[in-house]
Amino acid sequence: QVQLVESGGGLVQAGGSLRLSCAASGSIHSINAMAWYRQAPGKQRELVANVIGGGATNYQASVKGRFTISRDNAKNTVYLQMNSLKPEDTAVYYCAAQWDYSEWTYAYWGQGTQVTVSS
Repeated sequence: QVQLVESGGGLVQAGGSLRLSCAASGSIHSINAMAWYRQAPGKQRELVANVIGGGATNYQASVKGRFTISRDNAKNTVYLQMNSLKPEDTAVYYCAAQWDYSEWTYAYWGQGTQVTVSS
Protein backbone atom coordinates (compact mmCIF):
# COMPACT_ATOMS: atom_id res chain seq x y z
CA GLN A 1 0.00 0.00 0.00
CA VAL A 2 1.05 3.56 -0.71
CA GLN A 3 -0.33 6.63 0.99
CA LEU A 4 -0.25 10.01 -0.75
CA VAL A 5 -0.73 13.37 0.94
CA GLU A 6 -0.99 16.53 -1.17
CA SER A 7 -0.37 20.06 -0.01
CA GLY A 8 0.21 23.51 -1.45
CA GLY A 9 -3.14 24.38 -2.97
CA GLY A 10 -4.84 27.71 -2.43
CA LEU A 11 -6.16 30.88 -3.97
CA VAL A 12 -3.97 32.85 -6.35
CA GLN A 13 -4.50 35.62 -8.87
CA ALA A 14 -4.12 34.99 -12.57
CA GLY A 15 -0.46 35.11 -13.55
CA GLY A 16 0.66 33.90 -10.15
CA SER A 17 2.39 30.71 -9.08
CA LEU A 18 1.81 27.79 -6.74
CA ARG A 19 3.79 24.67 -5.95
CA LEU A 20 1.96 21.51 -5.07
CA SER A 21 3.65 18.73 -3.11
CA CYS A 22 2.73 15.08 -2.80
CA ALA A 23 4.44 13.06 -0.10
CA ALA A 24 4.37 9.30 -0.53
CA SER A 25 4.70 6.76 2.25
CA GLY A 26 4.33 3.02 2.60
CA SER A 27 5.51 0.57 -0.06
CA ILE A 28 7.12 3.16 -2.24
CA HIS A 29 10.15 1.24 -3.47
CA SER A 30 8.32 -0.17 -6.47
CA ILE A 31 6.55 2.97 -7.65
CA ASN A 32 6.94 3.06 -11.42
CA ALA A 33 5.31 6.42 -12.10
CA MET A 34 3.68 9.37 -10.40
CA ALA A 35 1.31 11.93 -11.79
CA TRP A 36 -0.85 14.95 -11.16
CA TYR A 37 -4.45 15.00 -12.32
CA ARG A 38 -7.08 17.69 -11.95
CA GLN A 39 -10.83 17.86 -11.98
CA ALA A 40 -12.76 21.06 -12.51
CA PRO A 41 -16.44 21.36 -11.56
CA GLY A 42 -18.63 19.55 -14.07
CA LYS A 43 -15.66 18.11 -15.94
CA GLN A 44 -13.89 14.79 -16.05
CA ARG A 45 -10.64 14.21 -14.27
CA GLU A 46 -7.72 14.86 -16.62
CA LEU A 47 -4.02 14.16 -16.60
CA VAL A 48 -1.89 17.24 -16.02
CA ALA A 49 1.58 15.72 -15.96
CA ASN A 50 3.42 12.56 -15.08
CA VAL A 51 6.93 11.38 -14.36
CA ILE A 52 8.03 7.81 -14.90
CA GLY A 53 10.78 5.82 -13.19
CA GLY A 54 13.56 6.93 -15.50
CA GLY A 55 12.68 10.56 -15.02
CA ALA A 56 10.88 11.17 -18.29
CA THR A 57 8.00 13.60 -18.05
CA ASN A 58 4.83 14.23 -20.00
CA TYR A 59 2.47 17.20 -19.91
CA GLN A 60 -0.99 18.07 -21.04
CA ALA A 61 -0.73 20.50 -23.93
CA SER A 62 -2.49 23.32 -22.07
CA VAL A 63 0.12 23.40 -19.29
CA LYS A 64 3.31 22.86 -21.29
CA GLY A 65 5.79 25.64 -20.63
CA ARG A 66 3.90 26.75 -17.51
CA PHE A 67 3.92 23.69 -15.23
CA THR A 68 6.85 21.54 -14.19
CA ILE A 69 6.61 18.13 -12.53
CA SER A 70 9.58 16.89 -10.56
CA ARG A 71 10.33 14.02 -8.22
CA ASP A 72 12.62 13.97 -5.19
CA ASN A 73 13.33 10.30 -4.55
CA ALA A 74 15.19 11.05 -1.31
CA LYS A 75 12.09 12.72 0.10
CA ASN A 76 9.60 10.40 -1.64
CA THR A 77 7.87 13.50 -2.88
CA VAL A 78 6.62 14.70 -6.24
CA TYR A 79 6.06 18.37 -6.97
CA LEU A 80 4.06 20.36 -9.45
CA GLN A 81 5.36 23.87 -9.97
CA MET A 82 2.63 25.93 -11.59
CA ASN A 83 3.50 29.31 -13.10
CA SER A 84 1.50 31.81 -15.14
CA LEU A 85 -1.69 30.40 -13.72
CA LYS A 86 -4.96 31.01 -15.53
CA PRO A 87 -8.55 30.92 -14.27
CA GLU A 88 -9.07 27.76 -16.33
CA ASP A 89 -6.47 26.02 -14.15
CA THR A 90 -8.96 26.16 -11.28
CA ALA A 91 -9.64 22.59 -10.15
CA VAL A 92 -9.03 20.02 -7.48
CA TYR A 93 -5.57 18.60 -8.10
CA TYR A 94 -4.87 14.96 -7.29
CA CYS A 95 -1.60 13.13 -6.90
CA ALA A 96 -1.45 9.57 -8.22
CA ALA A 97 1.14 6.80 -8.02
CA GLN A 98 1.94 3.36 -9.40
CA TRP A 99 0.60 2.76 -12.87
CA ASP A 100 -1.43 -0.45 -12.95
CA TYR A 101 -1.10 -2.01 -16.40
CA SER A 102 -3.91 -4.49 -15.75
CA GLU A 103 -6.41 -1.82 -14.77
CA TRP A 104 -4.86 0.86 -17.01
CA THR A 105 -5.00 3.47 -14.30
CA TYR A 106 -3.03 4.60 -11.27
CA ALA A 107 -3.40 2.37 -8.23
CA TYR A 108 -3.07 5.01 -5.52
CA TRP A 109 -4.60 8.46 -5.20
CA GLY A 110 -4.34 11.34 -2.80
CA GLN A 111 -7.29 13.19 -1.32
CA GLY A 112 -6.90 16.21 -3.57
CA THR A 113 -6.02 19.84 -3.01
CA GLN A 114 -8.03 22.81 -4.28
CA VAL A 115 -6.41 25.33 -6.59
CA THR A 116 -8.42 28.45 -7.36
CA VAL A 117 -7.17 31.08 -9.80
CA SER A 118 -9.01 34.37 -9.77
CA SER A 119 -9.16 36.67 -12.78
